[in-house]
Amino acid sequence: MLFPYTYVPHQMEKMQKFIDFIFFEVWSKAPIGQEFHTDLFIGEPDLQEVMSEFGFSKHAPERGKAFYKDVKAIYQLFSSLPPQEIDQFKQWYLGNNDIEKICANDPATPLTCYADIPAAHKDLTEKLKLFFKELYSPRSLLDLAALRAKIGNIDDHYRAFSSVNKSGKCPFCGISYLLGENHTPREAYDHYLPKALYPFNSINFRNLVPACHHCNSSYKTSKDPAHEKKPSAGGAVRRKIFYPFATAPYAIDVQVTFDHANIEKLTPTEIKLTFGPAALVEQIETWKDVYGIEERYRGKLLSGDGKAWLEEVFTEWRWHDKFAGAEGQTPDKYLQVVKRHAEQSPYANENFLKNGFLQACKNAGVFVPIAKQEAAPQIP
Repeated sequence: MLFPYTYVPHQMEKMQKFIDFIFFEVWSKAPIGQEFHTDLFIGEPDLQEVMSEFGFSKHAPERGKAFYKDVKAIYQLFSSLPPQEIDQFKQWYLGNNDIEKICANDPATPLTCYADIPAAHKDLTEKLKLFFKELYSPRSLLDLAALRAKIGNIDDHYRAFSSVNKSGKCPFCGISYLLGENHTPREAYDHYLPKALYPFNSINFRNLVPACHHCNSSYKTSKDPAHEKKPSAGGAVRRKIFYPFATAPYAIDVQVTFDHANIEKLTPTEIKLTFGPAALVEQIETWKDVYGIEERYRGKLLSGDGKAWLEEVFTEWRWHDKFAGAEGQTPDKYLQVVKRHAEQSPYANENFLKNGFLQACKNAGVFVPIAKQEAAPQIP
């Protein structure tokens, strides 16, 4: 991840608060033996109103009725669990919602997949999986009037989020633009830890991150960022990942190298990409794997954008030769400008990649002038 988002508190977080209450104050106390009723929600009055509406109003929408029935069905399954198993589910719930520690691969923080829940709880696991997968459904459950009145709506959250996070670029790739506060549509929220794999955090807004279409739907898809598949290790192993809302600043350095000056025949395999800093090497490796970063960056450099960046250098060079320096700049001077832009605004116009590519061109001899040539060579 090239840079973190700034977390923006919002009314929508109340939905996670509702689910916390349901889990700890209703489901986890089911073995006490109380009959399922809206009185169980008295400690969270707004949630109690929602449950009463969904459970007993003749005008309740079908999705609301289903939500009430699902909460009740899981309550009944929890009612037969012994205390030690209730405690185990609590640990799983707390661990899966501590997104920052999960990203840091904190060994004291459990990360539990649906597949990790013992087979003895098969029925409960299936119910939980359906419940939490369907929990984040902005155009159905979250859009119901009874809930919307308590938690707000997802489009308002996106506008508030975009008003603070103004870079305009997807932080997961740095090459795609994000729709912002001045656009009517919005980007999709990606479940950083996929909701198909992990229970309990599908409505946690620290696990919901706007991402560009290609990062979300073309490359990450359903990949598990928290685990790397290693057959030699007997399966998947935990790994560090970037926390999307990190508060400590960091900067990712991208260096580009290749060995020959024939840009026209340059192939993806000939482009070497080196990433830093070394202190973030594990997070960087995960990021590259999950989002296809090296393939995408090489594709960018060999696209029309890369050729346009190169043409800018040649154009400046031609003007410099024609007017004896009055208008244009030599490659060295122009590359100094590009480097300064990359330092000041790395993600505008993909300056961080532009600078790396043009420096690689210089080092490979692309800008070496032909003897006695009055103007710069033409781009191939």
